[in-house]
Amino acid sequence: MSTLLLTHRACLLHDPGDYHPECPDRLRAVLKALDQEEFADLIRDQAPEATLEQLCRVHPRNYVEAILGIRPPAGETVALDGDTIMSQGSAEAALRAAGAAVAAVDAVMQGEGGGGTRRAFCATRPPGHHAEPGRPMGFCLFANAAIAARHAIAAHGVARVAILDFDVHHGNGSQACVEREPAILYASSHQWPLYPGTGDARERGVGNVFNAPLPPGADGAAFRAAWAERLLPAVERFAPGLLVISAGFDAHARDPLAQLRVQEADFAWLTAEICALAERHAGGRVVSLLEGGYDLDALAHSTAAHVRALMRS
Repeated sequence: MSTLLLTHRACLLHDPGDYHPECPDRLRAVLKALDQEEFADLIRDQAPEATLEQLCRVHPRNYVEAILGIRPPAGETVALDGDTIMSQGSAEAALRAAGAAVAAVDAVMQGEGGGGTRRAFCATRPPGHHAEPGRPMGFCLFANAAIAARHAIAAHGVARVAILDFDVHHGNGSQACVEREPAILYASSHQWPLYPGTGDARERGVGNVFNAPLPPGADGAAFRAAWAERLLPAVERFAPGLLVISAGFDAHARDPLAQLRVQEADFAWLTAEICALAERHAGGRVVSLLEGGYDLDALAHSTAAHVRALMRS
């Protein structure tokens, strides 16, 4: 079984400015980690731009056009809120990030590649899981995971798609995009209290939302228990035909933006569990999208552990 890596140099040109945590060096660290010999078997391809139709399955057209119309002069930025900033290259980067998610779905659903592609990892930025249908926030412009899920349903006839989000911040945007859609399940572990303040376990959507908040200081054992005892069983019962991962690595113990104590081995464990579930219900089909992670070394090592598990599980 082959694994696809999608990325694009345009994602390095999204530059929110000096000292912003969601910096181009994040993607450089990830790509360097995946440029080692053990990852030589990855199928590597360029992320296309998402189309207006693909974006508008999740976002209103006027919102999409407004975001794509923000292209400040070189060296200047536009702040959409206190955290979310666009530079000259941000619109294309966002199009490539969403386009990678769509292309990854196409690849795993069609089984491209000599060995049959069933796994894909999108090394792109900006991230997406905080972007609500009509509002950018939390470094995010388009809701890439929700776009992937809606594309799988619309273009490939997948009956049920699960989004599994282990970023340390609750994916309020992903949840808002799918919480009234019974064909899409959203499952998230995250620190609480923490930005953005959503993700209470009582938030259930139409019975398709499952949140497992973790207190500051929770370690890998607590992280694994949340998934093993609450979230993965919910996904198992849902029996999705495709699994989409919001792969944020800021729950790592070294990350500066939160206080969980997760390690690389915990991310690898969860990835293997997700792949096993995909084998039982989805023909092994898993699409993973890079979200957060702001300590560069922890991000690089965690991403390597995650992709290694995608390739081997």
